[in-house]
Amino acid sequence: MSVNVELLKPVLALVCWTLVMWLWMYATRIPAMQKAKIDPDSARHPGTYGDKLPANVRSVADNYNHLHEQPTIFYALMFFAALTGGQGHFMVLAAWIYVGLRVLHSLVQVLQPKVILRFTVFALASITLIVMAVREVLRIFV
Repeated sequence: MSVNVELLKPVLALVCWTLVMWLWMYATRIPAMQKAKIDPDSARHPGTYGDKLPANVRSVADNYNHLHEQPTIFYALMFFAALTGGQGHFMVLAAWIYVGLRVLHSLVQVLQPKVILRFTVFALASITLIVMAVREVLRIFV
């Protein structure tokens, strides 16, 4: 069985975006901790210093964490589709839409404080993921 590499390109793109957010997180967090005179040893538990960092710095870290939540379903689904013969332009297009929406979600979360806008983008990404999963269920079981 051959693996559909086109289905895995969006996976690689989202992995790379997550690493961009990791760089962004530390590029903002370390200077903010230094400015707030936070001893790294006293900040070893999440949330112990959150109130001392600016909201935009916390937003980058929050988004980095969000990229380790729902996207894990996306990764599993894409590998499932690629390994079980999931074919077609629809799935590839939907995967790229999902990745684009997750990147947009990151940018909105970090750069725009409007929660309703962030929620809308998140909801669209979630609906895209649900449609992809339903399509795979129908392909496999029906």
